[in-house]
Amino acid sequence: MSSVKRYMNFVKPYKWKIVLTVSIGILKFGIPLLIPLLSKYVIDSILNNPDMTQAEQIDQLVWLMGGAFIVFAVIRPPVEYFRQYLAQWVGNSILFDIREKLFDHIQRLSLRFYSKTKTGEVISRVIHDVEQTKNFVMTGLMNIWLDMFTIVIAIGIMLYMDVWLTLVSISLFPLYGFAIKYFYSKLRRLTRDRSQALAQVQGHLHERVQGMPVVRSFALEDYEQEQFNVQNRNFLNKALSHTSWNAKTFSVTSTITDIAPLLVIGFAGYFVIQGNIQIGTMVAFIGYMERVYSPLRRLVSSSTVLTQSLASMDRVFEFMDETYDIKDKEGAEKLDHVHGDVEFDRISFRYDEDESLVLKDLSLNVKKGETIALVGMSGGGKSTLISLLPRFYDVESGSIKIDGKDIRDVEARTLRDKIGMVLQDNILFSESIAMNIKMGNPDASDDEMIAAAKAANAHDFIMSLPYGYDTTVGERGVKLSGGQKQRVAIARVFLKNPPLLILDEATSALDLESEHLIQEALEKLAADRTTFIVAHRLSTITHANRIVLLADGEIKEVGSHEELMNKKGAYYDLYQVQQLDDAEPETEYLGT
Repeated sequence: MSSVKRYMNFVKPYKWKIVLTVSIGILKFGIPLLIPLLSKYVIDSILNNPDMTQAEQIDQLVWLMGGAFIVFAVIRPPVEYFRQYLAQWVGNSILFDIREKLFDHIQRLSLRFYSKTKTGEVISRVIHDVEQTKNFVMTGLMNIWLDMFTIVIAIGIMLYMDVWLTLVSISLFPLYGFAIKYFYSKLRRLTRDRSQALAQVQGHLHERVQGMPVVRSFALEDYEQEQFNVQNRNFLNKALSHTSWNAKTFSVTSTITDIAPLLVIGFAGYFVIQGNIQIGTMVAFIGYMERVYSPLRRLVSSSTVLTQSLASMDRVFEFMDETYDIKDKEGAEKLDHVHGDVEFDRISFRYDEDESLVLKDLSLNVKKGETIALVGMSGGGKSTLISLLPRFYDVESGSIKIDGKDIRDVEARTLRDKIGMVLQDNILFSESIAMNIKMGNPDASDDEMIAAAKAANAHDFIMSLPYGYDTTVGERGVKLSGGQKQRVAIARVFLKNPPLLILDEATSALDLESEHLIQEALEKLAADRTTFIVAHRLSTITHANRIVLLADGEIKEVGSHEELMNKKGAYYDLYQVQQLDDAEPETEYLGT
């Protein structure tokens, strides 16, 4: 299905409002068509009428102009207002529907898509490209028809006045058709290239703004300026190619519109000299030339606008066609209740088809209420394993079951509703602390929210802030310390109260005081829940029921802290190394 046909699905609910808008527009554009006829009547029937006295001429002129002022000063203004208002209302309502659909689409796309796509490019399509498609509604579905109506009515009036002079007036129309066919076939591609280059600039800029602390800390300002200039220069080149071709188009069409009135003036003057038409008719024809060729100029300009709109439309639907890696199968059931048993049954996984396996035939049974710690060197597959439980990705083979149900047989949203996650770098939104905590349960009362904050050891620091729970945290929680962000994130999970819990490096890179408060809150949070902990600092997970050591995507050792220490295997060696590092007074342990 073409982009236009797909776009019309969004337009369809507003078709009658578009019809009303066009109808009002016909009245709005039709009224000015009276002015050349008014000029003809004043010149031929009043000024050049030898049978009327001066008083009669003045009387006729006053009545005529009085009626004209009523039409133009009383009737036309509200007509213009309602046409503009309805046109904008329809256009913006359609954009609202498209963006609503796109945001739903954005939330369904997999993490694999976002790992390969710059955020700025996504934003460019949702904001810039969708806004550009509005011109298809305003221009393609409304203004073009109004301009065509104006041209048809004007030509009809001209034919009534004089057929031969009308033929002279429209003799250059075929050149317009040729110009549009020749120039606009290439303009759509150039517009698409320009939009893509702009999206790349936005994507690059968004990424660099987020990474500004890195740029500053490594003194990369000059290097990054060069990198930005490359992207900016690419956009400039695409924009200039587009502008050059567009300028050629307007150069040709403007020449046509300039020549046409000259032809009419020359032939009309000749016809007046020959006595075939009156002077008023000549004046009216010159007036109608403006009424014919101004809409024609707008039609040429509209072709440019529509070309840009269609290119943006292509990009919008190209993004909308991004497939979902994670889909609910037909007939998937809701996961209403979770007991807490989790089974990883011979699962294997890789991120891309051309990459090696990250997890290899891995099996693990977890009982309700157990705390399972996942440890090992970086790249062993710990974070990958826990990302499979909420179905951020699907396994390549094997299965993951909760209470005996394959998680692919239940609705993904209801599955994730039963899982709480506290990560190393929790994302907070740039709104109030209260709003960020209530994301765990938007329907919770303020008392429930405060109780969750107290359980997370966050209430005291929140009340010390200038506006308490109404304090805004800035983008990604930049106004809070690392420990404060973690406690807000933990409060969010307390409020959610899920049966399954995932803690991924939740206490790494924190000062000792924050780590103590957070560790205490996490222990309360994990009580009576099935909990998975990913940790590099082994001293924080010695309380776990079982510790699973992963290496190269396989389970190498499983057991309690005491059992693994007695075994004196890989876990024992890793623990001993960390204990020695912690004992060094001048060395701060950094997790690998």
